[in-house]
Amino acid sequence: MKKKFIIEGLGCANCASKMEDAIKKLDGVKDATVNFITRKLVIEGEDDKMPEIIDKAAKIVKDIEPYTTLKKA
Repeated sequence: MKKKFIIEGLGCANCASKMEDAIKKLDGVKDATVNFITRKLVIEGEDDKMPEIIDKAAKIVKDIEPYTTLKKA
C-alpha cells in the first residue's frame, strides 16, 4: 500500500532527509521518500501496519520539525 502526504511548514532540507531516514526504519515500511521541494511524503508499507506507520511517521515529522503538519495529499 502506498500513501501520500504533504508536510506543511517544512523549511529545512536536512530535516526532510532525517525524516525520510527515520520513517524508512519503521516496522512494516518498504520505502519512504520526502521531497523537500514539493513537500511530499510517500510511504510504501504493509497494508495491515499502515495505520500504525502513519501515526509513527506523523510523530517523527513533528519531533524533527515541530511546526509542521502532516496532511493527506
